[in-house]
Amino acid sequence: MLFGRRLPLIVAFAGVLLLAFGAGCRGFFVKPTLSSLTVTPATASIQVGSSNNTQQFTAFGTFNDGSTGNPQVTWTSSDTTKATISPGGLATSVATGTATITAAATQNPTITGTAQLTVTVGCITSITLNPSSTITLSLGVTGQNTAPITAKANTCNGQVDITNTATWISSNTSVATVNGGTVTAVAQGSATITASSGNITSAGTPVNVGP
Repeated sequence: MLFGRRLPLIVAFAGVLLLAFGAGCRGFFVKPTLSSLTVTPATASIQVGSSNNTQQFTAFGTFNDGSTGNPQVTWTSSDTTKATISPGGLATSVATGTATITAAATQNPTITGTAQLTVTVGCITSITLNPSSTITLSLGVTGQNTAPITAKANTCNGQVDITNTATWISSNTSVATVNGGTVTAVAQGSATITASSGNITSAGTPVNVGP
């Protein structure tokens, strides 16, 4: 009989312990919150037409505990007349031009990441740079620390200038940078400049930077 009278108390006490344990567990395992988003690639170039016309973007999140992951995001394109983007982050070309691709966190839409997408001409078979021979720059001589470079796409419909829409790459940005068809000396050394569109990349133009 004594045990029977104590049973409700025992059950109640066990319930209190379970609640306390659950609260403690939640305290130890707090779900991290998203701090920032980064979209990769940060810049990309695709073509109009039926080939080389898509680019997959990925959103990486950094959380307040320092961990990283792939949170759920909503994708948008700043100009759907140039490029559209699917709910899964796949961009597709519509017409030549540029668009900003944005990923907004589903959990907190104020947290966003962006990338720049350029849509260039289609049916590119190769890209030619001018000059293709070595560019020589001088750090200490005014007017000789920069040089122009152009990119022309050889396409099914002839040659097209893509200097302003190509993705430019310097193999050594600590020596020379390239932006919109202008090569700029940074420090003495050597680098190689290439231009790409879609999955087509030009041969490299060497750059030597002297004093």
